[in-house]
Amino acid sequence: MNHLLKSCAVSAAALAVAMLTGCTSPKGEPQTFEIGNKEFLLNGKPFLIKAAEIHYTRIPAEYWEHRIEMCKALGMNTICIYAFWNIHEQRPGEFDFEGQNDVARFCRLAQKHGMYIMLRPGPYVCSEWEMGGLPWWLLKKKDIALRTSDPYFLERTKIFMNELGKQLADLQAPRGGNIIMVQVENEYGAYAEDKEYIASIRDIVRGAGFTDVPLFQCDWASTFQRNGLDDLLWTINFGTGADIDQQFKALREARPETPLMCSEYWSGWFDHWGRKHETRPADVMVKGIKDMMDRNISFSLYMTHGGTTFGHWGGANSPSYSAMCSSYDYDAPISEAGWATPKYYQLRDLLVQYTDSGQVIPDVPAPMPVIEIPAMQLNEVAPLFDNLPKPQTSEAIQPMEQFDQGWGTILYRTTLPADVKEGTVLLVDEPHDWAQVYLNGQLLGRLDRRRGENILSLPDVKAGTRLDILVEAMGRVNFDRAIHDRKGITDKVQLLNEGCEPQTLTGWQVYSFPTDAKFAADKQFAKGSKFDGPAYYRTTFTLDKTGDTFLDMSTWGKGMVWVNGHAMGRFWKIGPQQTLFMPGCWLKKGKNEIVVLDLLGPDETKIEGLKQPILDVLHNEEPVTHRKEGETLNLKGETPVATGELKPGGGWQTIQFNRPVEGRYFCLEALNAHDGKDLAAIAELYLTDENGKDISRQKWSITYADSESYQWSNNTADKIYDLQESTTWCTDYGAKFPHSIIIDLKDNHNITGFRCLPSSEEGNPAAIKGFKAYVKKEPFKLK
Repeated sequence: MNHLLKSCAVSAAALAVAMLTGCTSPKGEPQTFEIGNKEFLLNGKPFLIKAAEIHYTRIPAEYWEHRIEMCKALGMNTICIYAFWNIHEQRPGEFDFEGQNDVARFCRLAQKHGMYIMLRPGPYVCSEWEMGGLPWWLLKKKDIALRTSDPYFLERTKIFMNELGKQLADLQAPRGGNIIMVQVENEYGAYAEDKEYIASIRDIVRGAGFTDVPLFQCDWASTFQRNGLDDLLWTINFGTGADIDQQFKALREARPETPLMCSEYWSGWFDHWGRKHETRPADVMVKGIKDMMDRNISFSLYMTHGGTTFGHWGGANSPSYSAMCSSYDYDAPISEAGWATPKYYQLRDLLVQYTDSGQVIPDVPAPMPVIEIPAMQLNEVAPLFDNLPKPQTSEAIQPMEQFDQGWGTILYRTTLPADVKEGTVLLVDEPHDWAQVYLNGQLLGRLDRRRGENILSLPDVKAGTRLDILVEAMGRVNFDRAIHDRKGITDKVQLLNEGCEPQTLTGWQVYSFPTDAKFAADKQFAKGSKFDGPAYYRTTFTLDKTGDTFLDMSTWGKGMVWVNGHAMGRFWKIGPQQTLFMPGCWLKKGKNEIVVLDLLGPDETKIEGLKQPILDVLHNEEPVTHRKEGETLNLKGETPVATGELKPGGGWQTIQFNRPVEGRYFCLEALNAHDGKDLAAIAELYLTDENGKDISRQKWSITYADSESYQWSNNTADKIYDLQESTTWCTDYGAKFPHSIIIDLKDNHNITGFRCLPSSEEGNPAAIKGFKAYVKKEPFKLK
């Protein structure tokens, strides 16, 4: 199959410049970028893409050039970027491509420094970003089917893509710019199989003017052929430690003449609230990049610089629901604050050995100045319940989107129509994502979506008692079907009494608290200190010099911070992140203002600026592992539905039961491992129904795991259904076989088998060999 694009005319002058400068992009001169036989061709010559993924939205615009220079000094020749639909069109038809959102300026700065651009415009981007980059207002249409051929979704996608094309289409390399490739959708094989939809997105991208450079698709090695189109380049995503040859094996067989590229080579990983800070070894990352370059495989390092997810833009994973931290440090070679790390220098030492013809790797730019800010007391307070905005009314509960609110906090208020007896259950179905419930202004309890909490027991309550449910929206889910993630209370609020019909509460007043800085600052502040309840806090501080710093939020509860009108991000005392990166370019000599919304309540209302971040301190309310102290699984007398051995090596394996078995609880017992060691690991696991289809994992929870590695790595048992093939459940060192894990499916299903994926790391370490599988309607015995 010939994937070559029609050659574009290149002037003799342009060719001459290209010969003199190697890979650098001569500003304003047209160039060709083509797909050749097993290699990319830049101006007709072989070109290995060494791309650094960084995101303009996660870097202050004032620092864009510095971060681009850092990537160039690392030895990269290309910058890979997403375009985030929801930050450019925050309201339907209102587009913002200025200032911090001026993506065209970012691309021109890259071109100024001789760097090419790989553009990934979605419409869906994932990226641990709010709703995977899709705008919240799509969810106002109750029957919307995101990432499908839903006419409304495609219509709005086309409108956005055309606006993006106006900004960037003329920056394609053949038109004198530096964009050399454009992506169509993103990792769609992990979402669905729908080539018609992918073809529609391809046509929309081309219709927006991206016609002069190759279009490509990225996916995982296990999913890339589900939606692969013949006229698009196929690339593969995987993480550090992966077996390079195994990752590209199927692609080499399907397209033996195609250039190979890892379009996301994961340098680290992202952090969740309440979970251990993620890191990945530098030497393993560097070895993988060397292996690829030695095989003439192009790569994009995701992330080379993660930066910060400022404001409310952090996303979430599901299942089970877990919101992302504001820091997107990612354990990347360039730190959140733009510093060159030891991982940076180790990679740079490698890349200087693989320079392009004529490429000169410059010195590493100096980091931005860093300052300390003495501790300050936030001595003005505005209690949230004393500063309510104008309410909207609604007879029935509705999610946040139906009140034209995209982000922030929302208060639902009603009065109880009759006396309530002690023990009556209040059902909030469902709180998205963190709720506090009050009776006549007194806190009754809290509900955390991470734990599946949605009920509280009521005391004796008189008719007319005011019920307040204050719900904070954390990030919208950015992966899989759960991206249809409406916020606030999504269904109903009921009173439940045994033997009685549920009573649905109605007659609501609804108050919206958005996340913009003007709204946060426009409160009736008064002198005061720590307040027992949700409140805004404010103070000013004076600087005689500016510089980057890290705001220490470790004495605060849960909320958001704004400085000089900039939304800095979320804080939550559970960690692991305890500081917020404060760019010096957003501070001022002289007077500065800081506003904090704390929904939980602080221990102390003080903040200071540190010279180093705190990203790895956890204060969990409960263990993150799935075995109570002293608890042991008792399988005596249980009959397995399947026994056998899994095959050695990587890739998905399927086990079929002899007959369908109805049950709610599934137990997998690992008896030994192929490598003869005591560790057991699984990257992903699915159960299949009587039709051979995967059973939805959205409601799943782990009720027991005999061993989980957590002290040195984040390998808890829930990783088997987190939709990430590069994360694994792995048992802890020293724990002996057999190893067992129990999943609660929440509902009974006719289960006909399971399929599982071992670790994708080279050699598939801890791959399970012998196993027994059990299915039951009632819980397994734990003692």
